Amino acid sequence: MYRDALGLDPALEFHSLRRSYITHLIEDGFDLLFVQQQVGHDYASTTAIYTCVSSDFRTRTLRRALDATVEAALRPGRTS
Repeated sequence: MYRDALGLDPALEFHSLRRSYITHLIEDGFDLLFVQQQVGHDYASTTAIYTCVSSDFRTRTLRRALDATVEAALRPGRTS
């Protein structure tokens, strides 16, 4: 097997590459529906199973959401 000949981890399998591809598309900002259709999933929940985003990506995403929320809350003319 090529994996063994290349000295790669025995845990590496075809679906590892699929998970990596999907994760890179998500982290690079591709639309979730595009990714789902690109890999041929009928349901977004299936695509989610294959997505293993990095902690840096999770932190950046949360930071953007929090920044937008604080900015909206501090915007002049905001009514409660």
